Amino acid sequence: MRNPNTKTRTSPGNKVVTAAEAVTHIQSNSTLATGGFIGSGFAEGLAIALEDRFLGKDSTTTKGDPSGLTLIYAGGQGDGANRGLNHLAHPGLLSCAIGGHWGLVPKLQKLALSNQIEAYNLPQGVISQLYRDIAAHRPGLITKVGVGTFVDPRHAGGRLNNCSKRDLVELLKIDGKEYLLYKTFPIHACLLRATTSDEHGNMTMEKEALTLDTLAIAMATHNSGGIVIVQVERIAKSGSLQSRQVKIPGILVDFIVVSEKITDHLQTYSEPYSAVYSGEILAPNKVVVPSKLDARKIIARRAALELRAHDIVNLGVGIPEGIASIAAEEDLVDLMTLTAEPGVVGGLPASGLDFGAATNAEAILDQPYQFDFYDGGGLDIAFLGMAQVDSKGNLDVSLFNGHLAGAGGFINISQNTKRLVFMGTFSAGNLELEIMDGTLTIRREATVRKFINQVEQITFNGEDSVARNQTVIYITERCVFSLTKFGLELVEIAPGIDLDRDILKLMDFRPKLAKQIIKMDKRIFREYPMGLRSEIISDHDERKPHTTEK
Repeated sequence: MRNPNTKTRTSPGNKVVTAAEAVTHIQSNSTLATGGFIGSGFAEGLAIALEDRFLGKDSTTTKGDPSGLTLIYAGGQGDGANRGLNHLAHPGLLSCAIGGHWGLVPKLQKLALSNQIEAYNLPQGVISQLYRDIAAHRPGLITKVGVGTFVDPRHAGGRLNNCSKRDLVELLKIDGKEYLLYKTFPIHACLLRATTSDEHGNMTMEKEALTLDTLAIAMATHNSGGIVIVQVERIAKSGSLQSRQVKIPGILVDFIVVSEKITDHLQTYSEPYSAVYSGEILAPNKVVVPSKLDARKIIARRAALELRAHDIVNLGVGIPEGIASIAAEEDLVDLMTLTAEPGVVGGLPASGLDFGAATNAEAILDQPYQFDFYDGGGLDIAFLGMAQVDSKGNLDVSLFNGHLAGAGGFINISQNTKRLVFMGTFSAGNLELEIMDGTLTIRREATVRKFINQVEQITFNGEDSVARNQTVIYITERCVFSLTKFGLELVEIAPGIDLDRDILKLMDFRPKLAKQIIKMDKRIFREYPMGLRSEIISDHDERKPHTTEK
């Protein structure tokens, strides 16, 4: 692809410009990469400036310019409303979007689902790692991640609508084994964020919650002959920054933009600045206030029974975030290592719009390296969400019921982790429960079935998982299933739940029933703590999980 930008290398002392000036260097029909994860590391001010330029709010530019951009991003960048990449969701401004996670960008989703732009969903880790291959001018990224899912070209090749025609993924066979080749392409401009820049463009990220794939994007863009634009809080004298703290060297940076508004440079979308998230200080121990006992907590408690001492753990977004709360309530945080895909290792992962950050993290890795660790089987167990499930154990969390969430890091994590725990309510919409004295009663059934004959997209392939010999369970508030070579097997049922009325009649298929279906632990359905710390310590590594091993 030809680079539409005519690039003139800026001199070291001439890099500081306004946001409006910087985005004039982004040309029509170019490929634009953005860094960020939810609100962490996202250059809000630059996105707003680009939007204003396209809408003609800047009197010095022509309305509708630039146009036809191809957007690529890895982690979800938005607040589920108007911020983040929602600023760029205008017909004409974008012609194509290649994203890892779509759930927080409803305006971008609308363009994709209405066929107004080409739209692709590739695994978050793949995109993050692909930047390094672009920087090195390799032809592509070769990996098993995505084989057998909707990203596989034998299925949809990552395409999200009918107007998406590009072949971004190829199937390869190496030594008789199947792999996917994710093709590289030039990146012509990027919008990034850091904390401090010196006058030469050397960047530090001391106040950021995450370092993400910022360096990889900058290098990919620079080596493609593109324009690297970085938003910062402040400018320092050249040579005054500690070299070991520099995350982006000035040789990669073309333009520096000092953020004019605090709201355009929040550490996360709900936290202007937390010294704990940046690692500046460690937070003291707090008195933990137990969360409300509801469906989400029931599921998280049952999932927590799968934890073992010394586990290295990944927590997904949504209901799996509740594991962190249970770990805090049960005083388990020091017994295992919790991680999150944008790079957090250790500590207590945050939730909501702070998700991705962590309190008292032990380390913050660049996102591509976190996925190297995940892809290589470094995790012991992962807790992930579930939206649709079929009889083969296939899961869809990416595109279902007209909702485009995107896979995020789900495919990388689910294909390469030893033990998997999928978590979600049994059905969706207006569910009402009564929890009393260790029993569960369904007061009003939800309206949308999750256990259906065939998922709309395969985000997780059950048959392939069985072949990989993974241990997989599916936890709901009323029952637990295990994945076997015969598909789903019902292994546990909550006290107070009727098997036929509350489970089997609400499924589109009949699962295999275990020879002995056991009752879910009554502790899960009581207000007081379950006492997991002493249980995990006493059983240590020899503790038998509640999962039925294959």
